[in-house]
Amino acid sequence: MPMVSTFALYFGNRGFFPESLIASARAEMIRAVESSGNKYIIPDENMTRYGAVETRSEGVLYAQWLAQNKDKYDGVILCLPNFGDENGAVAALRACGTPILIQAYPDEIGKMDFARRRDAYCGKFSIMDFFHQCRLPYTVFEPHVVHPLSETFRNNLNDFAAVCRIVKGMRNFSIGAIGARTTKFKTVRYDEIALQKYGITVETFDLSELFFRVEKYDDNNVKIVKREEELKNYSNFGNVPGNKMKTLAKVSVVIDDFISDYGLDCVTLRCWEEMQTVLGIAPCVLLGFLNNRGVVASCEIDLCSAINMHAMKLASGKATACLDWNNNYGENPDKVILFHCGPVAESLMEQKGRVTDHKMFAKANPGCGWGSDEGRIAAGDFTYSNCKTEDGKLTVYAGEGRFTGEPIEEEYFGCGGVAYIENLQPKLIKLGRNGFRHHTSVGVGHMKKPLLEAFSIYLGYDIMEL
Repeated sequence: MPMVSTFALYFGNRGFFPESLIASARAEMIRAVESSGNKYIIPDENMTRYGAVETRSEGVLYAQWLAQNKDKYDGVILCLPNFGDENGAVAALRACGTPILIQAYPDEIGKMDFARRRDAYCGKFSIMDFFHQCRLPYTVFEPHVVHPLSETFRNNLNDFAAVCRIVKGMRNFSIGAIGARTTKFKTVRYDEIALQKYGITVETFDLSELFFRVEKYDDNNVKIVKREEELKNYSNFGNVPGNKMKTLAKVSVVIDDFISDYGLDCVTLRCWEEMQTVLGIAPCVLLGFLNNRGVVASCEIDLCSAINMHAMKLASGKATACLDWNNNYGENPDKVILFHCGPVAESLMEQKGRVTDHKMFAKANPGCGWGSDEGRIAAGDFTYSNCKTEDGKLTVYAGEGRFTGEPIEEEYFGCGGVAYIENLQPKLIKLGRNGFRHHTSVGVGHMKKPLLEAFSIYLGYDIMEL
């Protein structure tokens, strides 16, 4: 997915502070955005006095300019070269409809005479205070003041871009639940009405419809033949019997049909036991294939995990996964094996996986579970996050850790990785005591800051701090 965001640039001014600082701020902020790989839109400097907003009337002009450029920007950067005026800022941005990052310039020792002293340190409080009074959400990151051309601001800008992508992608989206929750898994229950309140629509489909559609596809259908080849290029299907390969391809195409027919952003699938008894396959590798293509897909009808997978995919542009908190790793209390049977995207693995007969199902009925994609998760930093619906609220958590790349014995089936999470044990207790599921969703890199910012400030989710 594209990782480029477009920011509308806003510059504040206050009459008796040095307006001479605004021109350089406009140039420096443009450089900062461009060097981060993002884009910007900026009003003509002649639209207002000095190319900044000071008064309410100038704020109205800026608001009109934003309206003319609706859908051309993902967020607003509110830059304070000097103290800035809060009345003009609210008039300009009250209806912007996107996240707002407030950035204030630092003063410099030796440049604090009347002609060059900014006082943006103080002015930022006035902007924040009035925004709070007006219930206008905004983003601020540490430190309180920062120069646009600093590495620190570059990091802030990257986090803000992630916030914008999350908010834009999650205000209204749909998840397809293919199959009912298995009665054995009470842990993955969810409240559809609560989710709808947050703009998350659930579309439900019976597994019988999936089976019916699979049966209607001819073995030689062009889409089926093409999907077989795509799957064989995706993972190692060398041991999979030909008839099972054909069925896997058909199920994959049918899931794509659901996504296309109903405009789904994500899917979650009832993956056992009917898949094994009726079709003789396990769809694990098909879910990994979807995630690898950028379409979020969770197993076991864990729809809540799909929500957080979607958020992390938006933030990082990379594949995500739904994993079990599954095993201790020796005696280290801060290490855990995160695992699932095989829906992990190949881009998250050390190397290409190997499709097998799912060992849990094959134990009772050999040959009924072809589709488990076995492998190991690649080393690297990751973010973990999940949510629950309870009492009409959507509550989320997020944390960060690192896949260590330490070995897991070859006989360990499925796809797993050793994860290090600092102070893990009290976190596990807190998750359990507060009714969170046995799954967590993981994504590549450090995303805790933008996730919690988007969830709490703009999307209205409740946060449980770990």
